[in-house]
Amino acid sequence: MLELLFTAAFAAAPLILYIPPIRSLNLFVEAMELLLLDAVSYVFSIFPRLPLAAASRP
Repeated sequence: MLELLFTAAFAAAPLILYIPPIRSLNLFVEAMELLLLDAVSYVFSIFPRLPLAAASRP
């Protein structure tokens, strides 16, 4: 049983490299929020009546 535990632990260890640390994840989320805000403001500047159309739907 101990051998199975060590096998699972050493097999999962390289997968940890694919998970970013929380510090980096917060920066990524902040960058995505800024990108989304810029995209929304850009779309609303191109289509100024879009917010009115979205608000009038029931």
